[in-house]
Amino acid sequence: MRMALHQLHEHIDQHNERLRDQLIHWRRDLHRHPELSNREFRTAALVAHHLQSLGLEVQTGVAHTGVVGLLKGGQPGPVVALRADMDALPITEAVDLPFASSVTAMFEGREVGVMHACGHDCHTAILMTVAQVLAGCRESLPGTFKFIFQPAEESPPRGEEGGAELMIREGVLDHPRPEVIFGLHVFAGMESGTLSYREGPAMASSDTLRIIIEGRQTHGAMPWYGVDPIVVASQVVLGLQTIQSRQLDVTHEPSILTVGSIQGGVRDNIIPERVELLGTIRTFDESMRRDIARRVTTTAEKIAESAGARAHVHIERGYAVTTNHTALTRAMAPTLARVAGPGRLLTARKLTGSEDFSSFQERIPGLFFFLGITPRNTPRDQVAPNHSAHFCVDESALPLGARALAHLAVDYCFARNNQVPMTESGLSDMDSIPSSISQRARSG
Repeated sequence: MRMALHQLHEHIDQHNERLRDQLIHWRRDLHRHPELSNREFRTAALVAHHLQSLGLEVQTGVAHTGVVGLLKGGQPGPVVALRADMDALPITEAVDLPFASSVTAMFEGREVGVMHACGHDCHTAILMTVAQVLAGCRESLPGTFKFIFQPAEESPPRGEEGGAELMIREGVLDHPRPEVIFGLHVFAGMESGTLSYREGPAMASSDTLRIIIEGRQTHGAMPWYGVDPIVVASQVVLGLQTIQSRQLDVTHEPSILTVGSIQGGVRDNIIPERVELLGTIRTFDESMRRDIARRVTTTAEKIAESAGARAHVHIERGYAVTTNHTALTRAMAPTLARVAGPGRLLTARKLTGSEDFSSFQERIPGLFFFLGITPRNTPRDQVAPNHSAHFCVDESALPLGARALAHLAVDYCFARNNQVPMTESGLSDMDSIPSSISQRARSG
């Protein structure tokens, strides 16, 4: 029997609640067995087996270990993509849990601990739950749902390709092509049971900075016979900070330039030949991104030149800005508000972290939102952030994430199929989304 939209909402919530224990079981299993980027073999097998058991069309081995499941509803309608990332981090877990990770692996030539310190285990378990919930009402669904389980969001190993970009090159957004894509991220420091989102730029672009300062080696007691690259590197670090503080219009968009590594020299009385600086650049605007790169190059080269040294600047462009499509975000905000409940949907601040969900958003309209996983009244100094060895998740919050993704997908399909009036669906800006989709299709 086909269900009306309000009946589907009830079904989603009831089925989701019945799967609460299963969701947490999946999350704990994944947490106990984390895998690094492009090495998510066990995770991918678990996901693929589950999707196949639901009768979905399943594709494996996408971008090395990615899994894609396709659920066709009982009625024609749009194609909606839902994405979860699967990889863990090279971090040794410091949380005392019965399902804590004891996994080790090789990372860049050394053995490291492996931990789901960013919540990708939660994302995977949530999307597995959503797939089961929607599969249970497929005959009533007007559309097709593409479940994208992505490897290597934390960046593939050096020398390898991976992540969202490789999935896209291998056709994840084709056959069929989704109109829109939804994704979420658990976030420490945000109260459990709350959701947050923002229109437009939500997370920063991320570029890697590498500067080689070449001097001239000499005895540490006779620096005048050489050119000291350590002193030059110190001046370059200070000079780079004036880009943010004195050269950019700070009222336009925030930006970050951090030097995180300085390597050079082997002992106290030898001035070395070269020093290497490594850093990161974070921006929310493409023109600022290009401008900062230009200023970094000029600053480093001219400071080095003034001291008789040479600076070689290498900037590797990383993830783009995670930008929530304005019309789609406004249209779906009522769904998020309904699912979260009164006073539980927040406006997110811009985050200087980055996400390769942005690669999908560069091709199709996307909405990326956040799920709070920290118990209420937790003192701020006791909150371990994402990417910390002490990162901890309040699992009671996870079913809300599954509900939110399922409701977003269903509401979008019903509204685009004109099966419900806008007043009933709560969607207000839906008419402007198809035009933006066709514009993107025309522009490639």
